Amino acid sequence: MQQNEKGSKGYLFGIVLVAVLGGLLFGYDTAVISGAEKGLQAFFKGADGFVYTDYIHGFTSSSALIGCIIGSALSGLFATSFGRKRSLIFAGVCFFLSAWGSMSPETGILAKGEPTMTLLVVFNLYRVLGGIGVGMASAICPMYIGEVAPANIRGMLVSWNQFAIIFGQLVVYFVNLVILGSHANPIYDAVSGVITNFTEAQWTIETGWRYMFGSEMVPAGLFTLLICFVPETPRYLAMTGQDEKALHVLSRINGYSKAVDILENIKNTVAEKKERLFAYGFMCIFVGVMLSVFQQTVGINAVLYYAPRIFADMGMDNPMMQTVIMGIVNITFTLVAVFTVEKLGRKPLLITGSLGMALGALGVAVTFGNESLSIVTMLSIMVYSACFMFSWGPICWVYISELFPNTIRGAATAIAVAFQWIFNFIVSSTFVPLFNMHITPGDDFGHWFTYGLYGLICIIAAIFVWKLVPETKGKSLEDMSRLWRERNKK
Repeated sequence: MQQNEKGSKGYLFGIVLVAVLGGLLFGYDTAVISGAEKGLQAFFKGADGFVYTDYIHGFTSSSALIGCIIGSALSGLFATSFGRKRSLIFAGVCFFLSAWGSMSPETGILAKGEPTMTLLVVFNLYRVLGGIGVGMASAICPMYIGEVAPANIRGMLVSWNQFAIIFGQLVVYFVNLVILGSHANPIYDAVSGVITNFTEAQWTIETGWRYMFGSEMVPAGLFTLLICFVPETPRYLAMTGQDEKALHVLSRINGYSKAVDILENIKNTVAEKKERLFAYGFMCIFVGVMLSVFQQTVGINAVLYYAPRIFADMGMDNPMMQTVIMGIVNITFTLVAVFTVEKLGRKPLLITGSLGMALGALGVAVTFGNESLSIVTMLSIMVYSACFMFSWGPICWVYISELFPNTIRGAATAIAVAFQWIFNFIVSSTFVPLFNMHITPGDDFGHWFTYGLYGLICIIAAIFVWKLVPETKGKSLEDMSRLWRERNKK
């Protein structure tokens, strides 16, 4: 039988395209709250049986992140026990059920349209279910892409996953804008705690937020269907003794001769022994975890989740449109990372992005609330967001997909991504209370303190990357075993 010696880039890009749909759903699910949260807040503000406070709203807006923590923590067990492919199918089902349930949390049992504490709990449980899907997809999609991609283009292909995340956010910004249409969004006065245009925003409060959450059923269903047609990763197949299947997938991607060499290299690292989590030293896990922690504590998701609220507080006439513009900027600068990560390397992009984010965050801290400097505030937010998009956004996922040796990748990735979602929840759930914090009535203390804190963390992140993070450009996944063993001996 004649063997394929060239491999097929079309086949590789096809299966990667399906995998990055998981990233699109990740972005869609986490950003859908940006358009829905004001209507949702006003809906539950109308409850008679309990008081819907800022802290409860912060939790409700971020409750999906609890599921993300659970899903990412389970991702290693699922990916190792059931494979990367079947785990992604499970994630897709979670996405779909969550979208349906968040749209109609009454589920045919509770009274429709009555904001009760029971309904709030049910709504949050559906959001947690979607978060489980996001958490699993966030860990396993980059892992899947990293395990099928050749070393020389792995960084670029994994970066496409981040592009898909940001594209998913941009899509949902547009979808939310279309759903809102000519309807009014409720205006919440943080000082008095009162909705000031409840009547004009009645459609948004009763129905609009439901359509926003329900719109996710379309991409969720498509992802769940398509993922059934991609192969399992060759590294998982080799680790479970399915060498012929692994060789078949590797041959279709790389050509037969190269596939034989890659499979032999995989088998050598897999066959070493059953590795303990810290077999390659504490720093291997610490660096991966801290990359995840810094990706969240630089504060970007506080902007992505609450963008319309922030732009409204800045006095912008159409905050939803400003959010869409920010989404376009985010897409553009994510492409910078996609096309430069293999040329410039991972570390230079992370360090440059950290310093640019610090500049943007501090610019917001200094100018927010000053109407004469509103353009500077707007540009500072755009700089802050754009610098994240070519650095911490995609590059953190590239590192997580390639930093850990084969024999501990499932468990180590799960831990790193779980920490990412823990800190995502902390940042997102505390943003509204911090942002609205006052020393004296009506002052802007919370505004400058919050962004000043994020700016300081960005500077610390740049120092961390410079001192402790290894450059992985051009290294095979099997090279990481040798890199960390050598570091561990020092």
